[in-house]
Amino acid sequence: MLPLRGVDLPTERFAATRPRDAASIILIDRSQKTPKILMGKRAAGHVFMPGVYVFPGGRRDRNDHTLPFAGDLDPLVHSSLQKRVSRPLGPAGARALALAALRELQEETGLTLHSSTGEAPDLSRLRFVARAITPPGHIRRYDARFFCVFTDETPLNIAAMRDTNELVDLSWLDMDALCSLNMAQITRSILEDVTKLMIVDPALSFENAVPFYFMRHGLAVREHL
Repeated sequence: MLPLRGVDLPTERFAATRPRDAASIILIDRSQKTPKILMGKRAAGHVFMPGVYVFPGGRRDRNDHTLPFAGDLDPLVHSSLQKRVSRPLGPAGARALALAALRELQEETGLTLHSSTGEAPDLSRLRFVARAITPPGHIRRYDARFFCVFTDETPLNIAAMRDTNELVDLSWLDMDALCSLNMAQITRSILEDVTKLMIVDPALSFENAVPFYFMRHGLAVREHL
């Protein structure tokens, strides 16, 4: 979703663009021997990264903090989301990022995560697995948080999945067979992070350190929150 390198754009024109809060959701189906991840291709009409495979997600809207939820984020997720931010998010702001990811999931794929007892989503199973800030020089810049959830941990109506004007060619793809897809380097890096982590920690425990990708003095940096 957020390239660290790639498209050449007039840096001086877009350098001052302030990153906007955004969130993506990585859905993992582990019902088979090789886990699968839901990805889609951004429609050709997009200004930002057309034709590139991404996780469902997008910009946080001002009303996301008012969306209903059945269960709150894990305290460790709340804590990690508060780190390295220029302005305090607070519990509601952190929760709004997760709700934005789930709202975008529904808008872009037709899929909705519900709790076992009602319509509102249960945020307690969402892991915070990565953060990335689009470098200066791009026409769109985002401070994106990436959440992950296993499909067997939350009710999900797979039959509702459909292509939209946002994402097309929606597919459940083997985690070990994604190298041929056209995707941004940051998307590939986050996939590699999650794949490697699942080898040593298949449950993706909440206490794992969160990779944070950004640019410093023109160089790509990977640190941990």
